Amino acid sequence: MTLSGNQQRKMKSAARLFAVQALFQMEAAGQTADRVMVEFEDHRFGEVFDAYTMAEGDSRLFRKLVEDAVNHQARIDQMTDRALVAKWPLGRIDPTLRALFRAAGAELTQGDTPPKVVITEFVDITKAFFPESDEGKFANAVLDHMAREAKPEAF
Repeated sequence: MTLSGNQQRKMKSAARLFAVQALFQMEAAGQTADRVMVEFEDHRFGEVFDAYTMAEGDSRLFRKLVEDAVNHQARIDQMTDRALVAKWPLGRIDPTLRALFRAAGAELTQGDTPPKVVITEFVDITKAFFPESDEGKFANAVLDHMAREAKPEAF
């Protein structure tokens, strides 16, 4: 079966959302990456709720983001810390945002997706998690700083 470009984009967007959720779950519950990735692929991708069906995620991108976020966490966290103001170090921010910055940082440092696409995708995820606040603007500023550090040639 061949997927259209739009279907592929939706699956990549879903993979990014699932990666944020998986990284959050790993931190909150102290679970391993392997265990969480299997759970997401087996039970969350395409999960059906009462009136809503979760999207199918791009499994390859999902696994790459989670694995790269774990394997390069120290570098990504340092890059995120440099993007944050001194009064708000990484350990002090919301754990959902911390997971989001780790997933985005993994894609920025280890992937080949254009940084502006990564920023847009993860800002949209931020807005989904925090629809009534300014976290989207905050995430945009932090991600822009991270992207400029990770791939200055793209700007």
